[in-house]
Amino acid sequence: MPRFHTLEEWLAWQESLHPVAIELGLERVTRVARELDCLAPAPVVITVGGTNGKGSSLAMLEAILCRAGYRTGCYTSPHLLHYNERLRIDEAVLEDADWCESFARVDAARGGISLTYFEFGTLAALDLMGRAGVDVALLEVGLGGRLDAVNIVDADLAMVTSVGLDHTEWLGDNRDAIGREKAGIFRPGRPAICVDADPPDGLLQAAAATGARLSVLGRDFHLRHDGPRWHWQGARAHWQDLPRPALPGMHQLANAAGVLAALECLHQHLPVNEQAVVAGLKWARLPGRIERLAGKVEQVLDVAHNAQAAEALADALRHWPVAGRTHAVIGMLADKDIAGFVRQLAPRVQHWLAVDLPLPRAEPAAGLARRLRAQTAGEVSVCASVAEAHSRLAGQAVAGDRILVCGSFYTVAGWKALPAICETDKPD
Repeated sequence: MPRFHTLEEWLAWQESLHPVAIELGLERVTRVARELDCLAPAPVVITVGGTNGKGSSLAMLEAILCRAGYRTGCYTSPHLLHYNERLRIDEAVLEDADWCESFARVDAARGGISLTYFEFGTLAALDLMGRAGVDVALLEVGLGGRLDAVNIVDADLAMVTSVGLDHTEWLGDNRDAIGREKAGIFRPGRPAICVDADPPDGLLQAAAATGARLSVLGRDFHLRHDGPRWHWQGARAHWQDLPRPALPGMHQLANAAGVLAALECLHQHLPVNEQAVVAGLKWARLPGRIERLAGKVEQVLDVAHNAQAAEALADALRHWPVAGRTHAVIGMLADKDIAGFVRQLAPRVQHWLAVDLPLPRAEPAAGLARRLRAQTAGEVSVCASVAEAHSRLAGQAVAGDRILVCGSFYTVAGWKALPAICETDKPD
């Protein structure tokens, strides 16, 4: 008899099952995975880690591989609005009942072993992909790499998209230490991709010590762009006159280059033709990542929460000038580099709305507002919630203005759950 019958019940229970929310380490989750027989969820497994760019890279890989005819499973985290978003099979989310059945199997397999919320979900996703008979499993690292639950699976190819300062309390306070942790997903003798054109020594040393076959952007594969087209050169292949990725931002070219490098490395297992590459690049979408909604008042939604991601967001805003003011709804977790994040966006924002988030780890809106006033010349407002900021802007923003929603997944999720500010809002 299953412990629960609804997804909401399962998730609420999982949140309190383990004494701490985050506990890095593989011993407990590996024991349960062996019992569940989910350590090989697909004939080919690609694991993607990195400070920023993981979700975008996986979205492009998923779109290309699906259009090449492969049955594809894609596991990502966190979700924006619904837990089911975390796993897609052939680009479709699963039903609540599928997750509930898998959670029951994980519960039975774990015996008395305690699991975190993320570990429970990761095991269920691996179980569901295996049962769906996918050809390729795409896995996103949750935190770091070496000790992340996703790393119980030996990837056929591992990719690190970028190495920046985030989660420093867990991964270290410098790029070398963080790079070393992220390189923990590499495997001996297997291909590894680094999309960071300035990889830290820690990552390079860890890759060498592991014996992974590392390819680095700018060293082993290259991109160049002119106008609306771009070109990719790898060790054995090259692609000319490719369309820009549908995912917005110039930084997506580097992510796309890493995706093509991965596909080149796996060409014997997953051959892909030009038609699938072009179609996948044009198709890939990722809600909440520099997501642009056109309308009388333009909206840009981005889950960016560190300085590196804010830099990419600021660059996108620079390429999308507006006639009016930019109002930024910002809510952040207290452990983030708030000063570094704001520094990147300050030149692009005229009005900040600091919001409280319903989380113990959140930076209070009043404290965030103090930081903003000390660091920027823009107008600063304080809001008790994302909903209050939404209500204010519904009356304040005028045609030609832009609303930017950023700082965390929780800020963007809170905004997306509310009615559209403008009837003409639509994805751009």
